[in-house]
Amino acid sequence: MDAAKVLWVTGGGSGMGRATAERAAAAGWTIAVSGRRTEALQATAAAIEAAGGSAIALPLDVTDASGVRAAHDAVLERFGRIDALVLSAGRNIPRRTWADQSMAEFESVVATNLTGVASVIDAALPSLRLTRGRVVCISSYSGWIHAPLAGIAYSASKTAVGSLCKSLNDEEAEHGVQACNLCPGDVATDFLEQRPVVPDADARTRMLTPDDIARSVMFVLDSPAHVRIDELVISPNAAAAGAR
Repeated sequence: MDAAKVLWVTGGGSGMGRATAERAAAAGWTIAVSGRRTEALQATAAAIEAAGGSAIALPLDVTDASGVRAAHDAVLERFGRIDALVLSAGRNIPRRTWADQSMAEFESVVATNLTGVASVIDAALPSLRLTRGRVVCISSYSGWIHAPLAGIAYSASKTAVGSLCKSLNDEEAEHGVQACNLCPGDVATDFLEQRPVVPDADARTRMLTPDDIARSVMFVLDSPAHVRIDELVISPNAAAAGAR
């Protein structure tokens, strides 16, 4: 592929975002990683550079609309184009039921998981139209089918991401822009620390890995232009995972 292609990853400091950034860089993509944790982003960029790739770290809270615009402009200033987005920044809360949630926490989850995703897409869309770019929204199995333990705010926000992807595919096809709603089941990342009961090490061995998701993202990004992956659901095979 053209080594000049540029991928902007949100949530790129750890987990699925970092794994995707590193795998894409190994395949020749130039990488911009964003997220709230500056040191983690710098570690991702440094690892990519050490492996011979090209990357920049752009600290960003996706709920900050002006910050999103500034980060987008920084990517263009440095690399001159954006060919794809991988939107991996996410948030959940331990209090997940109608009986114990607060609306302030509900709004914070939606602000990151839905409004933040829309904000990044909105900022990057003019650039993506020029490159006939692709968008991969890393949603959740709970955004594909109701999963009670995921929580009200999280499930609602991730379900709505599917609608964002559908609207992009409906409205932006004429510009060659494609979107994929990627819905993984349980993935062994530090995001699990936000659960009311944190899974132990044994439980994590039966989950997907961040690299499983990264390989799936690359399948979407590497597909021919005439192929659109509207939605991709990935589940752990517990029996096989136990033997991993």
